Amino acid sequence: MGLNGYVVIGSAVVGLLVGLTGAGGGALMTPMLILLFSVKPAAAISSDLVAAVVMRPVGAIVHLRKGTVNLRLVGLMTLGSVPMAFLGSYLLRLLGDTSSSQKNVEILLGAALLAGAAAMVVRFVLDRKSGPRTAKVAEVRIRPVPTVLIGMTGGLIVGLTSVGSGSLMIVLLLFAYPMLSAGRLVGTDLTQAVPLTAAAALGALAFGHVEFGVTASIIVGSVPAVLIGSLLSSRAPDKYIRPAITFVILASGLKYVGVGTYPLGWAMGGALVAAGGYWLIRTQPWRRRAEEPAPVPEPALEPLDDVPVT
Repeated sequence: MGLNGYVVIGSAVVGLLVGLTGAGGGALMTPMLILLFSVKPAAAISSDLVAAVVMRPVGAIVHLRKGTVNLRLVGLMTLGSVPMAFLGSYLLRLLGDTSSSQKNVEILLGAALLAGAAAMVVRFVLDRKSGPRTAKVAEVRIRPVPTVLIGMTGGLIVGLTSVGSGSLMIVLLLFAYPMLSAGRLVGTDLTQAVPLTAAAALGALAFGHVEFGVTASIIVGSVPAVLIGSLLSSRAPDKYIRPAITFVILASGLKYVGVGTYPLGWAMGGALVAAGGYWLIRTQPWRRRAEEPAPVPEPALEPLDDVPVT
């Protein structure tokens, strides 16, 4: 299978979102491959992991240059995540390629996506409540055991589903290190995702699930888009993009765990209505207009009849 132009375009969209927000790569790319392009779940997961080995370092380099990466945290998380990523890839192989095993992979992927959506909502709530954080990257007190456990959890999930480094692991870091700002958490997480996805990709290559045409299409579309998104991330309205990613993750997760098309449509429509109602209650745009002061008329100019003419 050669390059697929539609996969290239879809991967570019996902890559741009990853560069802008630091999350959503596996949670968006793998469902897109399965739902839109009929790639088998195991092949979609493995192909996405191999492509991420090329895509992830782009965002990590941007954050390393900005100084928003805690390298000790990266080392501890990698210590737990790399061996568990190999284990996840091996367990994915044990599930096999039969229709029943593929269904099991879809259910597992759906559960991971729903957990990722919930994690992003929790992250949003915590950011709203805590406000700006002041701790610098190098001043954070490291907790080795929880950090290694976070890496182990994320590594196993990434190896099985290709989802987790952006959506799940970052919220675990939020709970373990609440004094780090969201930007620094994203930078640290993106950097630790490089060895993690490399380990999971090696496992995928060893166990033979990768479709190289799909992988090449993802790389061609996503890598330039990730670079552009990362360069624009300091100016992008993150508060608008993250809800869209959460919406897509939630819809994909519900679909994979067995929710029918019509119930899914009603559920996501209800979610949109609820989100719109929350926004109206919180912002109250009608009150802003009512409280705006009336414009002050400019004073009239005095006539110049008495000015002597020279």
